[in-house]
Amino acid sequence: MTSSTQRREDISASRVPGREEPYLVVEDLSVKFPTADGLVQAVSDLSYTVEQGKTLGIVGESGSGKSVSSMAVLGLHDMRRTYMDGSIRVGGTEVVGLDESKLRRLRGADVAMIFQDALAALHPFYKVGSQLSEAYLAHHPSASRRDARAKAIEMLDRVGIPQPDRRIYDYSHQFSGGMRQRAMIAMALVNDPKLLIADEPTTALDVTVQAQILDLLQDLQRDFGSAVIIITHDLGVVAEMADDVLVMYGGRAVEYGTCKQILSQPMMPYTWGLLESVPELDSDPTQRLLPIAGTPPSLLSPPSGCPFHPRCRFRDHVPGDLCVTQLPDLEPPLDSPDRLKRCHIKDTAAVLKTDLVPSEA
Repeated sequence: MTSSTQRREDISASRVPGREEPYLVVEDLSVKFPTADGLVQAVSDLSYTVEQGKTLGIVGESGSGKSVSSMAVLGLHDMRRTYMDGSIRVGGTEVVGLDESKLRRLRGADVAMIFQDALAALHPFYKVGSQLSEAYLAHHPSASRRDARAKAIEMLDRVGIPQPDRRIYDYSHQFSGGMRQRAMIAMALVNDPKLLIADEPTTALDVTVQAQILDLLQDLQRDFGSAVIIITHDLGVVAEMADDVLVMYGGRAVEYGTCKQILSQPMMPYTWGLLESVPELDSDPTQRLLPIAGTPPSLLSPPSGCPFHPRCRFRDHVPGDLCVTQLPDLEPPLDSPDRLKRCHIKDTAAVLKTDLVPSEA
């Protein structure tokens, strides 16, 4: 069995024998963009699944391919300027290669997205209520304008916007940052989608509003039973929301497991670096944080071998020059068959015990 086939079975297969296919199945997805400087390899051989009622957290630095891969799920890339391979199945429907009219029926009804910048995503020339009504009517053509208006008021009330019967007549610039984010969530959920993608939903919000938005998403997920993908670089958000976690680096998946596994027992040096750079409440306030040395790789000319090897301080634990010359497979480690990692280091526990010690630099 090839490593690619094994990876698909490890990630795509349900963990309970006999269970039907998860609602979202991404297999060997690659997304490339031609530019004047060359071909940008934004996503390479990415596979994961999300079941209804479950939340997948996708984490990684900026430029790791998180948003590009999720936009591909909605078919939002311009295929005239994008090379895409692999498979994306939403509720059994293949998205890759689907014509635009069918994609429009899929978006909003089956899968919806909460975009990172609500102010940019909401149209500045149309009232918020009109935008919610339009999103509802797009998938309920037999509904009346009165029905759509009532649905818009209901959804704004559902996400905690006060006086929704009045606020539907306001424009997006008249909403605060937190209220705009709530309005964006209301628009995403107006058609009860079975899959919700939240791209950095708490960016630029203060801590109190962040907590309110996360609580709201969890409450709505319980109400609607949706599958949720939350894209973030904030590991605190992942700890709060996710059932499973996919770590991405350089356009590739480098680790996959349950939230508890990833946060308490990471098995890939990049994930170690992400966790080391996060302050802890009970840590010494004078202790310096440990950023990951170096910079993310160029997706125009990715490094050979392991994409993380130019920044990895644990290469001496791998014999020879494997890290430089050979891309490690995304496969289960010897001591944890229920998770996946992309690393040539075999005994990660030994490395953690001996070498993962904060430096004084």
